[in-house]
Amino acid sequence: MHITLLGSTGFVGSHLLPVLSAAGHTCRVLTRYPPGCRSLRLLPGVQVVRANAYDPAELAAQFEGADAVINMVGILNESGRSGKGFHRAHVELTERMIEACAETGLRRVLQVSALNAGQGESHYLRSKGEAEQRLRAASHIDETIVQPSVIFGPGDSFFNRFADLLKVLPVMPLACPDARLQPVYVGDLAAAIGQALVAPDTVGETLVMVGPDEFSLRELVEFAAAGCGIKRRIIGLPDGLARLQGLLMDFVPGKPFSTDNYRSLQTPNTSKENSLPRFGIRPRSIESHVSEYLVQGKHQR
Repeated sequence: MHITLLGSTGFVGSHLLPVLSAAGHTCRVLTRYPPGCRSLRLLPGVQVVRANAYDPAELAAQFEGADAVINMVGILNESGRSGKGFHRAHVELTERMIEACAETGLRRVLQVSALNAGQGESHYLRSKGEAEQRLRAASHIDETIVQPSVIFGPGDSFFNRFADLLKVLPVMPLACPDARLQPVYVGDLAAAIGQALVAPDTVGETLVMVGPDEFSLRELVEFAAAGCGIKRRIIGLPDGLARLQGLLMDFVPGKPFSTDNYRSLQTPNTSKENSLPRFGIRPRSIESHVSEYLVQGKHQR
């Protein structure tokens, strides 16, 4: 199968592309900055192409000859606070993809969305939900939607980010300490995506992918501290202060936390449904992997 991939140059893509390559697929990776993807070029069957995915003509050109497209584009924060950045990355790009599929006759699409997309008040979840609606409404698309919980693994931006903060902060003020999450291992997610893409019975389905256990955000941060071998006092902030922290961080470069992150955490990132066992995958726990890559210092990127 020849696959064109959007948003595959980041964390999940670095784990998915080896899976697709090993399965014998040829992969065309679209990026605006090919020099930053040197390691991907070493994978058999992987081609890195400079392209602007928001340009309809460029996108259609890259879809020619493809059997499927995987869209993994996603942002956790935007430069402003209006939601326009989320809408552009999640909804507008999906619309461009649907249009390019119509122009080229490409039908098979796998979209990596987010657990509980469309729920809650955050721009992130709302825009992810809107993108899903666009796909389901497109009669010329054979879509599969994947909804993962927060994703962990070597190179992740979850445990690694907390590890970085814990190393420099003597005390960790933590917003939304009781928020519920069910982290899924990136290797499990990548393996499931590889299987779901070629399985005809996944067309039209939404596949939920979560880890085996639920945790509070406080428990996960405590686990990150233990994984780094450091002791830190973690102070859970009451709701008012959590909102204030998000507001203040909206104006900090890099946005380690934001108002939209606060809103997202109001929706439990958990599910009793899990599609991983359907693909013969036993979900791996944070205990089996996180400590290893944090202790080895792999978060020093």
